[in-house]
Amino acid sequence: MPLIIVILGVALLLILVTVVRLNTIFSLLITSVAVGFAMNMSAVDILKSVETGVSTTMGQLALLLAFGSLLGKLMAEGGAAEKITTVLTAVFGKKNLPWAMVLTGFLVGIPLFYNVGFIVLVPFVFMVCASNKMPLLYVAIPLLAALSVTHGYLPPHPGATAIALTYKADIGLTMVYGIIVAIPAIIIGGPLFGRMLKRIPTNPPTEFFPEHNQADRKELPGFAISIFTGLFPIILIAFGSFSHLIFPEGSSWLKALRFLGDPVVALMIASLMAMYTMGIRQGKSLREQSASVEEAIRGIMMILFIIAASGAFKQILVDSGVANYIADLTADLSLSPLVLAWLIAGIIRLVIGSASVAGLTAAGIMLPIVQAGEVTPELMVLATGAGSLMFSHVNDPGFWMFKSYFGVSMKDTFRSWTVMETLVSVIGLIGVLILHWLGH
Repeated sequence: MPLIIVILGVALLLILVTVVRLNTIFSLLITSVAVGFAMNMSAVDILKSVETGVSTTMGQLALLLAFGSLLGKLMAEGGAAEKITTVLTAVFGKKNLPWAMVLTGFLVGIPLFYNVGFIVLVPFVFMVCASNKMPLLYVAIPLLAALSVTHGYLPPHPGATAIALTYKADIGLTMVYGIIVAIPAIIIGGPLFGRMLKRIPTNPPTEFFPEHNQADRKELPGFAISIFTGLFPIILIAFGSFSHLIFPEGSSWLKALRFLGDPVVALMIASLMAMYTMGIRQGKSLREQSASVEEAIRGIMMILFIIAASGAFKQILVDSGVANYIADLTADLSLSPLVLAWLIAGIIRLVIGSASVAGLTAAGIMLPIVQAGEVTPELMVLATGAGSLMFSHVNDPGFWMFKSYFGVSMKDTFRSWTVMETLVSVIGLIGVLILHWLGH
């Protein structure tokens, strides 16, 4: 019964958005309340779940979106966008830019949570496509495929690492296996699949393509200062993520680097630095840049509230006990532990929407099998993580982030984003099964 309710809830949401043409925020909140009542939640519990879902999602993303949007706008208006894309095109060639995005997403995605990597790197996609007149999704999907794979099942990313710790798997060996599995998943789900998306229409918000007047600034900034400004938040976050490998716990340096490496702090510092490197150095005073700051914040408000409303829907599904129902439903299935871990994580992801919740919940369910020594724990980490990426749709904030940033229709979001996530999930499982077969 819970699965039927969730399916009907998703159908209701799609009807409200695509047929009734009701605003997405209202559609998500109405669906959340309807599903909550159908799952026998009280009105008080429903309101609490909605508030929790909105607040946790907003708490994670509000400042990230604000500073990420501001950084991208400052870089575009300051000339860094033109400089970076000119150099990237010269080095990789226009035909190979999707592969450049794969490399960027893979290297940057390891220390960053998906949402942070998305917000930091997507402006580069807009820069590249605007300068070279290339289809947005053709360039974006390779980047996002790499980010998804590193987020889902590649340590030392925090999500995959948490699953590895649950299974007591060797982090280093999991990472080696993970890279082997990740390479074909990213290639097929990224550049190869991206070629099929060239004709999908996109209409991103205009603030991501800010107009600028060459007379308002000096000549274009250098490539070094441009790329350093864009990657500065990633550098800070990476220092914060790996500082424990250098400094002992409790060290003042460790505390300082972790503070500076917090994604919000890193993006705020990078935005302040961009006001100098892309503003003052280019002939614009702080007062003149204040209009850009206000425009950047206004531009992401609708996106932010859509994502927050999707967080409410996700929280209703979590609090209503759907994950526990799935655990009971799949407990007696006689499948390979690797396939079963992937399947459980995939079903939870499909129903609840959160990759992190899906992966960790599936790991808890499968832990006794791993402890019994029936399967290699490192491969179980990859199978579970791959399953947690399966078929992202309307209950996943990432789905709405993609739709809003790239300005695509619901249908085309399913055709591009959802299919890409499913590809990297299925190919990940196939890679794990091949490694398991080779090991025996």
